Amino acid sequence: MRWILGIVINAVLFIALAGFFQDAIYIENFFTALTASFILSILNIFVRPILIILTLPITIFSLGLFLFVINALTLQLTDSIMGNSFEIKSFGMALLVAVIMSFVNIIIQSQFMKDEKRKK
Repeated sequence: MRWILGIVINAVLFIALAGFFQDAIYIENFFTALTASFILSILNIFVRPILIILTLPITIFSLGLFLFVINALTLQLTDSIMGNSFEIKSFGMALLVAVIMSFVNIIIQSQFMKDEKRKK
């Protein structure tokens, strides 16, 4: 259930970012955003750990900041899989979207964690 909620939250975030950065991000409709969010989550499960292991020295040297580059790469890979219905114009924009999505997801998860701790 939590995984599906994360996909929906990322889809809403994609729509919001596409509205904010209209010239740099294109999403055809909400179903496309859901599909892109699903593909991104699958890539985060299977491809991202491999990229993290391969780039571990760079990640350690950059004190973890290279993880944003890995997130941007997975966004670019999602863009290439989705075709013309989901477009991020440049790697720089993918990097900015990765940073924004990371921070928003941290904030949202911290709020849900507070609610779950109160229930226990």
